[in-house]
Amino acid sequence: MSGCPFFQGKLQLFSKSNQFVEEDGSQKGVNKAANGGIVYGEYLQLDKILNAQVLQSQEKGNKIHDEHLFIVTHQAYELWFKQILWELDSVRDLFIKKHVRDERNMLKVVSRIHRITMIFKLLVDQFSVLETMTALDFFDFREYLSSASGFQSLQFRLLENKIGVADHLRVPYNRQHYRDNFHGQENETLLRLEQEDTLLTLVEQWLERTPGIEKDGFNFWGKLQANIEEGLKMEKCKIQKMEDCAEKLELLDDLNKQVENFTALEEPRFQLPFQLLTALMEIDTLMTKWRYNHVCMVHRMIGSQTGTGGSSGYYYLRSTVSDRYKVFVDLFNVATFLVPSAWVPKLNPNINKFPYMAEYYDSSYHSCSSDESD
Repeated sequence: MSGCPFFQGKLQLFSKSNQFVEEDGSQKGVNKAANGGIVYGEYLQLDKILNAQVLQSQEKGNKIHDEHLFIVTHQAYELWFKQILWELDSVRDLFIKKHVRDERNMLKVVSRIHRITMIFKLLVDQFSVLETMTALDFFDFREYLSSASGFQSLQFRLLENKIGVADHLRVPYNRQHYRDNFHGQENETLLRLEQEDTLLTLVEQWLERTPGIEKDGFNFWGKLQANIEEGLKMEKCKIQKMEDCAEKLELLDDLNKQVENFTALEEPRFQLPFQLLTALMEIDTLMTKWRYNHVCMVHRMIGSQTGTGGSSGYYYLRSTVSDRYKVFVDLFNVATFLVPSAWVPKLNPNINKFPYMAEYYDSSYHSCSSDESD
């Protein structure tokens, strides 16, 4: 070993404790915890978190191994729900207090919404951990859950409300309004939240402020409508020149449907910024995937048995995997109105900066009422 250049000058061989002692600086430093500072376990309050797994089967004298996994997984879900609510509240505040006039605030919104999508991806994948438990494993401790049910997760109901799940579209739970399954302070919290602006309504208000759609200004919609009419007229001419056949009739029928769709479209919804609206659709998609994975797992675990909370179980959950619980449906439907890029009005150099909200709102909303503070 003495002939190896790597070890020469790098190590002192065999200290008194017969251990290698490196001289590369890895052991330099100061133990700040020794000076009375807060330490890892205290900062994270691990004494509370790691002692919060109380197995009801063990309490009843019949410890079932997999109940621990069931509890930890659901506690992890609730912690992530809390983080989503934290991010969601901050985004709603930015929309309400700042009106997202400044692009720097929009960057915060986009990054926090993106974080929510990443958390939801984690929550969707987390089912794979629960699925390592068999139906029999779950059956062994299911009776100890008593009437406890995932439907009773207040945080998930708050999450749905704050994003904008429509109250009138919710599937009744045991023939009751969803809120009737919560009592006391929880019920009051849900009722109060229903009066607040949801992420959906705030995004809609933001989109309504999109500059460039004014008839007296750039009049994007007017120009787009003219381009669409001209483009559809040209398409119709091409089709009519075709020989009579089933394909020609089908193409004309499709074209007529396009005309009807564009006629029904009252005003445009610019994707500004595109990343935000894409992420909002991703949230809808991931929440649907989360519900679907939940349905599949419940069906696998209990078949068609009644849920612990008294619902029809699998059948109730299956009814929630639909567009009824989608919030940003209009964004998905935008694809219905896609047009060739050549039809989109081109911005001239004098107004090509209008999408930048900070510049636009500084001049256009200078006279806003004093209660709309930045």
